[in-house]
Amino acid sequence: MKLLSDQVSEREIQIILRELATTTAVEGDVVEFGCYVGTTSVHLAKALQSSQKRLYLYDSFAGLPEKRTEDMSPAGEQFKTGELLASKKELIRNLKQTGVPMPRIKKAWFSELTSDEVPHEISFAFLDGDYYDSVRDPLRLIWPYLSACAVVVVDDYANEALPGAAKAVDEWRRTHELRAFQVEASLAIMKL
Repeated sequence: MKLLSDQVSEREIQIILRELATTTAVEGDVVEFGCYVGTTSVHLAKALQSSQKRLYLYDSFAGLPEKRTEDMSPAGEQFKTGELLASKKELIRNLKQTGVPMPRIKKAWFSELTSDEVPHEISFAFLDGDYYDSVRDPLRLIWPYLSACAVVVVDDYANEALPGAAKAVDEWRRTHELRAFQVEASLAIMKL
C-alpha cells in the first residue's frame, strides 16, 4: 500500500504494524492520536480488518497547536502553529479509497477529550502528536484503560526537530511502570 504522506516512513509503518500484531490476543481496541491524512490510519485499519477490535482516530484537523518551551528546537523551525493541517473529509476519503471498515473519528484537541470519548479497554495506541502536550495529554487519558500487555508507540521520540515528544515520554516513564521500553527508528515503544 502506498504511503499517503512523508510524515511516516515505510520502516516506521512496518514497526507499528509489527507491534500491533503483538497485541492480537490482548483484549481491547486500538487508538491513534494525530492521524493527519491517514497514512498510519489506513495501515492500522487494514491490519484490523479481520479482527473484532475497533479503531478510534483522534485529531484536531486544525494543524499543529502552539509550541511550548519543551517543543523548541533549532532543528524544528519549520513546525509552526497550523502546519500539518488536514481535513476530516480528506482523512475519510483516504480511508474509503482503501476499502477498510470506517474507524470512529473524533475531531478535538487532545486536551479537550474526556474519558467517555475513548474505549475503556485499549490494547494498542499510536501517538503522533509531535509536541509535548499532544503526547502527554493522550497518555494521561488512555493510561487507565490500557490492558495488561498493551503497547503504546509514540512517533517522533528520536526526532531532534520535535523534542517535546521525547520529553513527555521520558517524564511519563519516570512515574509509570513498563514491562519494556525501546526506541526504533524515531519511535518509542512502551510495553505494559
